[in-house]
Amino acid sequence: MQAAATLEAPIRVVPRARTTTYTSDVPTITTLCSTCHLKDLCLPCGLAGNEVQRLDGLMFGRRKVKLGQPLFHEGDKFQFIYAVRSGTFKTSLTLRDGRQQVTGFHMAGELMGMDGLASGRHASVSEALEDAEVCAIPYAHLTDLAAHNPNLQHIVGRLMSREIVREHSLMMLLGSMNAEERLAAFLLNLSQRMKARGYSASEFHLRMSRAEIGSYLGMKLETVSRTFSLFQQQGILEVDKKHVRIVDLERLSYAVEARVQ
Repeated sequence: MQAAATLEAPIRVVPRARTTTYTSDVPTITTLCSTCHLKDLCLPCGLAGNEVQRLDGLMFGRRKVKLGQPLFHEGDKFQFIYAVRSGTFKTSLTLRDGRQQVTGFHMAGELMGMDGLASGRHASVSEALEDAEVCAIPYAHLTDLAAHNPNLQHIVGRLMSREIVREHSLMMLLGSMNAEERLAAFLLNLSQRMKARGYSASEFHLRMSRAEIGSYLGMKLETVSRTFSLFQQQGILEVDKKHVRIVDLERLSYAVEARVQ
């Protein structure tokens, strides 16, 4: 436990509008919300220009997280909402029998850490699936700013609602879909998120393992592998280890759309 703890880089909280000298592995913060390339996906989304500039004055920190390193643990005190700047994370819960249940995958422009709002402690653990970087937004500072800005209040409420919708979508996957429909819905969701970030919607590299996909979708590892093989045999996908190319997006979409309708 002690060895793992030494891997975690401390979060340095600094004024965004001030030039600060850093030591060790904490870089100088030079990107503001108003100029960030992810502002249309992240916290500033939906705010007017002058409102986004107010976010630039927030006290926040930047942190790099290495592959396999936790960002926060289950039971840690809730202080920050984390905005992913680069890389991919998974969040998971520890079940009573000690098994890990993956609850989500988060990529650039998405927020993490709101699981701590209810009790003041994080209910899950977040781990980097590749070398990544996050912005740590102090929740207390954010709520103070939102108290005087109705638009920001609306944005924060919408972000919380998005997390609820995400959980409901997972419940639908686990409760009503067969293996093919679950994996198809998962790949379509990744495709849409990649497209929103300016990447290819049909060809991408999976940062998560087959076992992690299975945990998230409520499927055994063997079932995940077999379903990937089935889609490949049907000419829907081309798969090379973690590299996936969607050959027939219409056929992949059909089963999920038919189920939803």
